[in-house]
Amino acid sequence: SSKKEMVYRRCSLMPTKKLRFFSVLSPEYAFEMSSSTIRFGRGVTKEIGADMVNMGYRDNICVVTDKKLVNMKQFRSVADCLSKAGVAFEVFDDVSVEPTDYSLQAAADYCKKKQFKAFIAIGGGSVMDTAKAANAYMCNPEYDFLDFVNAPIGKGMPIPSPLKTLIAVPTTAGTGSETTGVSIFDHLQTGAKTGIRDRALRPTMAIIDPDHTDSCSPELTAFSGLDVLCHALESFTAVPYWQRCTGAPSSPLLRPAYQGSNPIAEIWSAYALQQCATYLRRAVEHNDPVAREQMCLAATAAGVGFGNAGVHLCHAMSYPISSLVRDYRPSSGYEHSSKPAIVPHGLSVILTAPSVFKWTCSADPDRHLRAAALLGANVNNVKPADAGLLLADTIQSLLSHWTAFVPDGLGALGYGSADIERLVKGTLPQKKVIDVAPRQPSVEDFQW
Repeated sequence: SSKKEMVYRRCSLMPTKKLRFFSVLSPEYAFEMSSSTIRFGRGVTKEIGADMVNMGYRDNICVVTDKKLVNMKQFRSVADCLSKAGVAFEVFDDVSVEPTDYSLQAAADYCKKKQFKAFIAIGGGSVMDTAKAANAYMCNPEYDFLDFVNAPIGKGMPIPSPLKTLIAVPTTAGTGSETTGVSIFDHLQTGAKTGIRDRALRPTMAIIDPDHTDSCSPELTAFSGLDVLCHALESFTAVPYWQRCTGAPSSPLLRPAYQGSNPIAEIWSAYALQQCATYLRRAVEHNDPVAREQMCLAATAAGVGFGNAGVHLCHAMSYPISSLVRDYRPSSGYEHSSKPAIVPHGLSVILTAPSVFKWTCSADPDRHLRAAALLGANVNNVKPADAGLLLADTIQSLLSHWTAFVPDGLGALGYGSADIERLVKGTLPQKKVIDVAPRQPSVEDFQW
């Protein structure tokens, strides 16, 4: 078939020094759409107590948060509504900002001993990802930690047993973790950032309450919003699902969560891009409550988009950028992190984005041009060959408004030419996300 021929050409006509070769026996012929139930509205957190009762949970609930949030109004709003509903719960707040394999295993061990009936995660991506992993390992105690972790670091096995109910309550407008089957962490032995990607991890319900983001600093709001932007851009420009190099799975259970772009995910990603164009600067620069509310919607929409299509090269490169940093810390917003150096995730993805989209543009110029238009760029009389440059310029124009806290490139994070080999080495294991890039890069492409 013509589709099969196109997949074969995409996967086989690579220069000899590419990352890997693919043998595609059967091209992908289907995509699937899945997401958490989403409930949105200011003050909607107050309904969680009733939700627990309606689901039949009145005791032995684990509320996952972190040591900063446990003393803040966001956590108290959850605790108060549970108490008023007569729901007994325990708090697990030993969550690491940017989780590690050790911190996730500690959470899983705690939960295995307690055998909780349900989970509530109140926090940012680190909290929600910790709750997802703890839920998975508590429900599958006979499996080793690396069994579910993405290859090549882990075995990449599907999660076999149904998990417990998890309600996710994000406190930032960024990660989209409240809707995705992804849990990301630093693997300390290898120094690589990896994760677990499985639809079983998806929270049962996402409670999107814009009240929880009102206390975010401009820097945190910007970095979270830039994560939304990259989620939407990468999923919108991902390889079409039927051209994915991994081909059709041998079983529906093995169809990857990151499938490639598809008509349904595209709707969510396009909406998120429009929201970012309209509201991101207003949320950061003016603390506009309407803009904050709309960026919460954008984050969730982008989560649904990339949760079903995938992210690609910005995220693949962001993981070593975050895990190998030596001494950079943002000026504010991350004081509660015990790590001596930290690169906020949204910052780690956006710094490579201009170069990424200039490079990927040749795979689908029209789609890159549409992405630039959704972000508000004037695309009149722009040649398709220049779409990547226009998209890159649109991103850099946004960043130019925030030079006070957005560093100018990797050099400003402390990286130099001597670090390139290590950064590339940390990127190569990110197979799950590289697979859905619209172009398949070589080692030399990453070094460029």
